[in-house]
Amino acid sequence: MTDTTNDANDDAPLKLFQSWLAEAHELEPNDPTAMTVATADADGAPSARMVLLKDADARGFVFYTNTDSQKGRELDANPRAALVFHWKTLRRQIRVNGAVERVSDAEADAYFASRARGSQVGAWASDQSQLLGGRFELEKRVAKFAAKFGIGTVPRPPFWTGYRVVPARFEFWQDKPFRLHERIIYTRADDGGWSTGRIFP
Repeated sequence: MTDTTNDANDDAPLKLFQSWLAEAHELEPNDPTAMTVATADADGAPSARMVLLKDADARGFVFYTNTDSQKGRELDANPRAALVFHWKTLRRQIRVNGAVERVSDAEADAYFASRARGSQVGAWASDQSQLLGGRFELEKRVAKFAAKFGIGTVPRPPFWTGYRVVPARFEFWQDKPFRLHERIIYTRADDGGWSTGRIFP
């Protein structure tokens, strides 16, 4: 059975996500905001990795990275992504699919300024996803940029920003006995609202 809604202001999937995330913060022992980000290059070859969710609101789901990293390059070539949140303790999973856009410079600047200084320096020091000659090479680069910025403000690198996944589809998965799991989907409708229903496990 499928139930639909044409309310463009309907935020039901976001409210459900926030409810599940709040429970994960209480009960999941490690990194409740961890999520898989799956991307694909211009030829469609997929890749996936774990990152931390930094913001979630009606506009989408935000994470930050080096734009020259593998995921950054892939998102520039193919600006779509799939997210997976898996909370083993809660026996729940959420999947999100959608187009990807960069956050504004003001948003990226504000978040970068909130990071620990060591993480700020690390963002400058790391040529993310590039070959590294050895651990000492990274340590030298960290020392170099720590000295460069001294005790002053560390600015956001021009190659570091946030990406927002704008959801077009949600799937909420809840473990049930005998593998008769509950799967509820929300799909973005043409008018901006959501069509919702259940699918077989």
